Amino acid sequence: MKVYKPKKWLVIVRTCMLFVLMLLISTNVLDTSYNVEINNVNLNKSLEVAVIEENHESLYLSELYDTEATFVGDLTAYVGDCPLCSGILACHPRTNVLESGIYFEDSEYGKVRIVATSSKYSCGTILRFNVDKIGGEPIIAIAMDRGVGGNDVDLLVDDVNYATTNIGRVRNQEFEVLRYGW
Repeated sequence: MKVYKPKKWLVIVRTCMLFVLMLLISTNVLDTSYNVEINNVNLNKSLEVAVIEENHESLYLSELYDTEATFVGDLTAYVGDCPLCSGILACHPRTNVLESGIYFEDSEYGKVRIVATSSKYSCGTILRFNVDKIGGEPIIAIAMDRGVGGNDVDLLVDDVNYATTNIGRVRNQEFEVLRYGW
């Protein structure tokens, strides 16, 4: 009767694989546990719904406002009833801003400002930028209109006077992309 003997190279490969696996386990590389700190003051140590919701909301918001990319361009402003403007946005759902105003209700980001971008940035792209002239808070805006080129962004505002006196042309403005398109 012939006894089965594995080939030398097969024995060496198996031994190497076992060694690598043991090394990974000993160095905790394969550890996929997550460290989440939950402050629960409930004496019977059951999880409180409020604590779970609070932690879930903070994790969601931290991921929601993560920057996917940044770019530099010029910021200008426009109004919906400018010459050659119809007031209807170029992107779906083709909102009439003369009736609805300068904000758009996004399902993910809530109430955001409307901007015009080049087709380089698809409709529904969410941008964040901060302009000292306008105020200290960052502006979250959605690309819903067209009409500018390159990396320029045109912010929809209520009236021409505000556009020219408060914004004008802000050169070398940094923009953060929070979401590409819908």
